[in-house]
Amino acid sequence: MSIGFVKKYEVVKEIIKLLHQGVSVSELKEKYKDLLQQVSPFEIPLIEQQLIREGLSISEILKLCDLHVELFRDFLATREVKDVPETHPLDLFMKENEWIQKRAEILGLYATALLTSSPESTTSILNSIKYLLLELKKIRLHYRKIQMLIFPYLERRGIIAVPRVMWGREDQVIVKLRQLTSEVEALLSKSQGDYKKVASGLLELAKEIGDLVFRENKILYPAIWALLSEGEWTAIADIADDMGYIIEVGERKWKPSAKPILPYELEVTITPEQLDKLPVEFKQALSKGLEPDTYRLKREGDLDLETGFLNIEELKGIFKVLPVELTFADINRRVRFYSESEITGGFVRTKTILSRRLEFCHPPRLENYVKLNVDALMRSEFTHREFWTRVGDRILRVIIAGVKDSQDKLIGVLEIVEDLTEIISNPSEVLKKIVVL
Repeated sequence: MSIGFVKKYEVVKEIIKLLHQGVSVSELKEKYKDLLQQVSPFEIPLIEQQLIREGLSISEILKLCDLHVELFRDFLATREVKDVPETHPLDLFMKENEWIQKRAEILGLYATALLTSSPESTTSILNSIKYLLLELKKIRLHYRKIQMLIFPYLERRGIIAVPRVMWGREDQVIVKLRQLTSEVEALLSKSQGDYKKVASGLLELAKEIGDLVFRENKILYPAIWALLSEGEWTAIADIADDMGYIIEVGERKWKPSAKPILPYELEVTITPEQLDKLPVEFKQALSKGLEPDTYRLKREGDLDLETGFLNIEELKGIFKVLPVELTFADINRRVRFYSESEITGGFVRTKTILSRRLEFCHPPRLENYVKLNVDALMRSEFTHREFWTRVGDRILRVIIAGVKDSQDKLIGVLEIVEDLTEIISNPSEVLKKIVVL
């Protein structure tokens, strides 16, 4: 027999009372199992907000958040994402979502409290909100992994609409998070402003973050669990480990046996069995058919640059439009290459310096100084060193750095010259050009 909202409200209220008395989340889950199965994870924030309006303290309600996360996990277990190994990238993405969901829920609680707060308690609530918003800024790392590691595999398969819609929603959340953080800081510094407007914005933000968590868990994750091969997950895991997580990962228990497969390496097919496992939202998006991306990235004669492939003409063109100029000397300290920028200028160099000793490319008064620094670089006493100098009315930053091969062996020295005159001379004008993306 189903129960109404009032009964659910009373159950949650009783659970909070027991949590206060020290009863564990697992005990309460077992005791109220039948009733809790009828409480949607999405009803709990509504119940919590009603409790705040009735005067229950936030500190009491916060104890409910762990139970909410447990309920959400149970709810998701009824979806198609099953048997995901511990520390598999998908397992870690879902755990990051638990972290996000919990903080979004707490943000909603404090926002509700701000709507009804007395003047003397407002500052304390705002400080708690400010801390939460700073914590939630970490979600950008979670979304970056989804956008950069997951979406390319879907796009390769011709699945375009879902990634674009989800990225759009994620971007809206990031922009709103940044804006509300500024508004909360302004309220704290001025001790005046439209508190109710900010509180309403915070409630909306908490709801939108919760919606994103749900969409990922309910729509995206079942789809990619059905579609992606172990080799694709291997590549995702390697890169995600470099990017980092917003949770503690601990020992990596999932050990892939397949070689990493990047999106451009895929020969795309979606089997009927995979199609059958997709959530209805994906099936709707695919109802008009798929046009897999068959673009061939690597061409005959391309140079493999580890992070991509270029031919010689492309490489020459790129060097010309870099806003820096480069000079490379090999392990024998002989100049083997330099670039000329069409955008900015540096030191005068000509083709006659090719094969010249590096120190001889500088005035005799600097020769020993250059040699000392290159010697230290060769001994790996530092990875790079920065210098500033003038050439006429131009201010240049010069960086010398050690260049290593794939085996981490030093193979030469790179000099990077950058004209920073405008930045040094007109910082206020440069600041005006800044656009926050």
